[in-house]
Amino acid sequence: MPLPEQLPPERTVRRRIIDLLADTRMSSYQLARRLGIPERQVEEHLPHIVKSLARDRMRRFVLEPATCFDCGFVFRERRKLTRPGRCPACRSEGISAPRYGIDSIKRRSERLDSQAASE
Repeated sequence: MPLPEQLPPERTVRRRIIDLLADTRMSSYQLARRLGIPERQVEEHLPHIVKSLARDRMRRFVLEPATCFDCGFVFRERRKLTRPGRCPACRSEGISAPRYGIDSIKRRSERLDSQAASE
């Protein structure tokens, strides 16, 4: 088993998850492997991270929903952050894990500056 990514040990688990999710997408399994902690522990931290980022005007939490491998059903309305057990459309248990990310939100003035520079 590869060693977890070396992130500063003085950072909390939640802070390290936030650092790993910045401008990327990862499943709870991938996060758990990178951090060297159980997947269930990652899933317990995610709701708290969502709440913390809801107050942050510069970043937003992104959830790419789970999808059924058999029929393609996308779990868009699902509020839980964990992987569903079964597809409501075809009852299949072959479901992709949701992926999470944190995107930076540019300020309006920065967007206008970058648009003017590209023109």
